[in-house]
Amino acid sequence: MPRCLARALAALLLSVVAANAQAEALRVYAAASLTDAIGELARRYDGASVKPVFAASSTLAKQIEAGAPADVFISADRKWMDYLVERGRVARDAPFDLLGNALVLIAPRGRGFAVRFEPGFAFADAFKGRLCTGEPGVVPVGIYAQDALSRLGWWDAIRPRLVGTDDVRAALAFVARGECPAGIVYRSDAAISPDVEIIGAFPEATHAPVVYPAAAVGSAAPAARAFLDYLRTPAAAEVFARYGFTTLRAP
Repeated sequence: MPRCLARALAALLLSVVAANAQAEALRVYAAASLTDAIGELARRYDGASVKPVFAASSTLAKQIEAGAPADVFISADRKWMDYLVERGRVARDAPFDLLGNALVLIAPRGRGFAVRFEPGFAFADAFKGRLCTGEPGVVPVGIYAQDALSRLGWWDAIRPRLVGTDDVRAALAFVARGECPAGIVYRSDAAISPDVEIIGAFPEATHAPVVYPAAAVGSAAPAARAFLDYLRTPAAAEVFARYGFTTLRAP
């Protein structure tokens, strides 16, 4: 066989192998707050190659509804997982609660202020400027935040000063840069930024539990279920704990 032909065939074989590897990569659509934890676990996983996609759960759910090629979906709340179940994109018995988190109030580091998480406290008078969180009614962290602010009786007074962002990481960034003097994010997000400080956690009774359901999407390959099983191992639990999450399902 001529040497040039052999080289061409070898190059073709390599391109086919690369294409197959790309085609077989698991596409994991996960809430923005999981960026660091799932990113690390995807790199550690020794099964199929994992390609994570991170955004607000609402954005990801609508992309999956529209036909985006997701194999796994991990939402930051049950609402958007239920959204896909109702539309037949996720089997009704597929979702399970993988992780928990806490809802916290943050400020730029060194600029914290006193707050009492109880009805009757004048929260809107406790600081000047905007309050950043996810878009209320859409982005999970914003849904939890509106719930907590409403139950505490703070919503009506603070609503005109609220900045709703596309996802929780955007809210975190606004506070870290000092553009918002206060923000509501998850404990796990606050933990990764040296530029913010946690003023306090909202009492669990003020909002629905912060839960992350996970599921294979549609007729996902068995590899998707294998990756979900991996996320429930003790090794994965250690990674989630390091980033501020709690695991809700035993391996």
